[in-house]
Amino acid sequence: MPLHDWTRVEAGIFHDFHFELIHAIKKALNGGVLPADYYATAEQISAGRGPDVLALHRGDAPGASTATLPRPAATAERHRVRIRQRPGNRIVVRHVSGDRPVAVIEVVSRSNKDTSANLSMFVDKADDFLRAGVHLLVIDLFPPGRRDPSGIHGAIWHRLFRRRVEAIDGAALSFASYESDDYIRAYVRHAAVGDALPDVPLFLAPDARVQVPLEAAYAEAWSCYPEASRERLLA
Repeated sequence: MPLHDWTRVEAGIFHDFHFELIHAIKKALNGGVLPADYYATAEQISAGRGPDVLALHRGDAPGASTATLPRPAATAERHRVRIRQRPGNRIVVRHVSGDRPVAVIEVVSRSNKDTSANLSMFVDKADDFLRAGVHLLVIDLFPPGRRDPSGIHGAIWHRLFRRRVEAIDGAALSFASYESDDYIRAYVRHAAVGDALPDVPLFLAPDARVQVPLEAAYAEAWSCYPEASRERLLA
């Protein structure tokens, strides 16, 4: 199914599709994509710092986002990711052993990038998850703008390593999967309006991943989308 140009509708209109897409992805994960000892829930997450989960300081990073970076234990400090359950706007994948979170899927909304402060909050949260050892998948259906000329991945990578990623085509939508272990690795794909969505990896553990069927989830979410709102995107 071709990607739509979500800049053509108001933020509130996209929010309805955002909700449906989150639940379509969650349904696919729990419907056979995840191994039996993992499960996905739609949750509201607030990330903050405290003394519970070990995360590590930054070091020097290669310029390419597919490269790796050691996180030296000698400079460790302690952080915590707080998970609060409210009406869900993102997906948390948990392991049945203690219901511990192992991965988060974020679908970027327009409000995540409409101000510098909101973008910074989103990137801070991504930084906290990765440094706490929580794997991350970020799905951005909006093109890069003046606040994120390298896309949402470029903003996250710069926060992690203080290295800039080359600016991308202004029409490119980004799909970035992060593996968090002794190294943070990023696997990034791009698509444009009119393209099919790529299936992308979601890491559950170092070197252990599943493929998220974004194309099928997007099509399911679109099937629930109001006809009147569809007309604005198909005109």
